[in-house]
Amino acid sequence: MTSINHGIRINEAATGTRALATIATAVIGLVAISTDADATVFPLDKPVLVSDVRAAIGKAGVNGTLAKALSAIADQCSPVVIVVRVAPGVDDAATETNIIGTTTEDGQMTGLKALLTAETQTGVRPRIIGIPGHDTNAVVTALMPVAKSLRAFVYAKAVGDIAENVVTYRDGFSDRELMLIWPDFTDWDGSSVARALGLRALIDQTTGWHKTLSNVAVEGVTGISKAVDFDILSSSNTAGVLNDADITTIIRSQGFRYWGNRTCSDDPLYAFESTVRTGQVLKDTIAEGLVWAADKPITAQLVKDIIETINAKFRGLKTQGRIQGARAWYVAAHNSPTDLAAGKIVIDFDYTPCAPAESIDLNMVITDQYYSSLADELAKLVG
Repeated sequence: MTSINHGIRINEAATGTRALATIATAVIGLVAISTDADATVFPLDKPVLVSDVRAAIGKAGVNGTLAKALSAIADQCSPVVIVVRVAPGVDDAATETNIIGTTTEDGQMTGLKALLTAETQTGVRPRIIGIPGHDTNAVVTALMPVAKSLRAFVYAKAVGDIAENVVTYRDGFSDRELMLIWPDFTDWDGSSVARALGLRALIDQTTGWHKTLSNVAVEGVTGISKAVDFDILSSSNTAGVLNDADITTIIRSQGFRYWGNRTCSDDPLYAFESTVRTGQVLKDTIAEGLVWAADKPITAQLVKDIIETINAKFRGLKTQGRIQGARAWYVAAHNSPTDLAAGKIVIDFDYTPCAPAESIDLNMVITDQYYSSLADELAKLVG
């Protein structure tokens, strides 16, 4: 006997594209020293989420770098900050060891390694990382694997008293996730890195992650610790030497500004800060946005939905001016029946990030052609 549906039946379709939400990028990971911070607000070696930077300054103490760094960040904007407070050691070497941190016998991560647990403990992943005032060679070297794991970007000081020494120091790094900055501002050792963190977050909030740190006014500073000569029409100066070595410097031009777009990458494809961060954003946006597709039965419809979901996001980012273009597609040769039967799908995609207008050439020509109308203009004047 056939059953009769006397009423309304609604069948819910589980196919089609899904909207991909762009990941939050204006999240700072700050590792800092303080001996007198409120231990209930900033426990040692624990990632703490700070949603109100200015309010947190009052709990950060006055000794060390924590309060100074939070103030420098707050001068630029009020982003979310993940703070890891570290205790100083008996000397600089011991402090450096504490900052680098370790994994204890019970599996707890200390120092900068605690950033790796931030998302688990706070629900937020740091994307902009710095250790202002304590970013020694050893500390930055230890920080880079953490940044790569988090798909975050690091800002650190370039060590050296003069430009030549700084250029030599830069040669020790080859990381696409690292931008070195020299010199500092005059208020405290580490100010330039702390303010870079805040400015990076501000740019992400107001313009986007596709805009580099360079040529945006920095708030709250009155001077530069070292003299840097600069000329917008020439690179034959200290600023040019530093930029040629992939070091971001600081100039004074209608206020103080970072000047430089380059990372320490040994791969020219990732020379620009904006390229690296665009790649990081696309990776995590796509990966997090496709969680719905994981473990679903492999069918042609599923593959189609995945591709269309990615391409819809790409179209949106292009419309917003955050990428030049991108496309995802399916290659049969990359998806053998054996692999598909084993639960493996391969989707290819490419993209073109927005490069910064780092060099603008203007061709100037002297000509007499504008005198050709002088007689007519004179006739008008004399009637």
